[in-house]
Amino acid sequence: MEKYTGFDNEKYLDEQTSFILERVNDSKNKLYLEFGGKLMFDHHAERVLPGYDPNVKLRLLKKLKDQAEVILCIYAGDIEKRKIRGDFGITYEADAFNLIDNFRSHGISISSVVITRFEDKPAVLKFEKQLKRKSIDVYRHYYTKGYPSDVDLIVSEEGYGKNDYIPTTMPLVVVTGPGPGSGKLATCLSQLYHDHKNGIEAAYSKFETFPIWNIPLKHPVNGAYEAATADLLDYNLVDPFHLETYGEVCINYNRDVDAFPLVKRILEKISGEESPYASPTDMGVNRAGFGIIDDEIVRKAAKQEIVRRYFRYNCEYVLGLAEQSTVNRINLLLGEYGLTPLDRPVVPAARNKALSESEKSDKYSDGKAGALMLRDGTIVTGRGSNIMHAPAAAVLNAVKRLAGIPRKKHILATSTIEAIRTMKKVTGYADLYLDLEEILIALSVCAAAGEDAAKTMGMLHLLKGCELHLSHMPSQGDEAGLRKLGINTTSEPVFSNTV
Repeated sequence: MEKYTGFDNEKYLDEQTSFILERVNDSKNKLYLEFGGKLMFDHHAERVLPGYDPNVKLRLLKKLKDQAEVILCIYAGDIEKRKIRGDFGITYEADAFNLIDNFRSHGISISSVVITRFEDKPAVLKFEKQLKRKSIDVYRHYYTKGYPSDVDLIVSEEGYGKNDYIPTTMPLVVVTGPGPGSGKLATCLSQLYHDHKNGIEAAYSKFETFPIWNIPLKHPVNGAYEAATADLLDYNLVDPFHLETYGEVCINYNRDVDAFPLVKRILEKISGEESPYASPTDMGVNRAGFGIIDDEIVRKAAKQEIVRRYFRYNCEYVLGLAEQSTVNRINLLLGEYGLTPLDRPVVPAARNKALSESEKSDKYSDGKAGALMLRDGTIVTGRGSNIMHAPAAAVLNAVKRLAGIPRKKHILATSTIEAIRTMKKVTGYADLYLDLEEILIALSVCAAAGEDAAKTMGMLHLLKGCELHLSHMPSQGDEAGLRKLGINTTSEPVFSNTV
């Protein structure tokens, strides 16, 4: 076990697999399992639970694949608006294709894709056509009439009855999507309605990693979930239904608690029987809390995630992507957990570097700087220059240190740098300074002939999971490079059109 591991994947996987199978066995014929959050590449969980495998849920499905199939949901509005998955910088429909390919490469059956709250819009119809050309079964679900107040209309031919029925064959049907609001719950309930009509008894459960129900309400891991959903104004609370029924304190979040009475009534209306669930916690199957093996480590990691979200939302606010209410919410959470922006160690280092360089009046720097923390806690800084952007300088200085190469030693050939700058000039770029993606290209070219460059390039993989803070928001090329390297990046909400 690594020194800084706070989560045991194998313990979690064993616990989670057995519990889901137990729920499947209790469901008679079929269980629709709503998978909330990210099924693959869950980097939020990886950050707040050190040691967590971001693809552990994929491993879970591989263990269950002989009994499971997957329905993928995507909301028509997200297709039309070309909603972006922030951690990858790709659209939700592109992520849907990635998910399908990844599932199939691991032998997991994707039975179908359902477009929820379907609208006859060009982008939606194009996506539907692309799926069909890939021989993927596509179904349409519509806005549910009567939702959320008229249960009789919801559970009728005018409500769920209008949706396409999705044939399934496995006892476990995992219903997932590329992000929140994909229509997973509605898809599960619609399927239950159609199954019941066809004489098939089926059940519903929900799998959410966060909040974790069996740790304290104000545990930083649960606080980090609130930070991650500050734009939705979500908040955690003690599940009042569970407390009343069992006298036990369990943690849930507002939307599940608010929706529970309605979901329970819909389940009872569909089946004609009393719901087996007395609380939203009862509905859940999450066992992530049992994988935590070092509470102090995960507490520290979760607090760092809250600070990261503070910077992210402030940047999104100046970009017009977040509301003032989101910024107010994250500010409250920061205070609630006794945190400040300076609790992120790379922040004061980047600010000091930017200030000192700005005071020197270097026309190429103009106060642009970055600070990167390596795995051993060492902080390496970098500043913008007449050659490269500040993020590129910080990354290059970091890998040179890891390779044991003096910081002032040049490892990139001038001819290579000038060739890239010439190409930028020819193709009409106003910014001739190299961003991180371009510096990585230059490094790879130089590595073919230079021992130091090759040795430095060999250190890049050690930057995955490291922390970086910038005195300004990164350019598109810098951001893409940082994402590919897996560096956890924050920045001041300051625009930069140069370095």
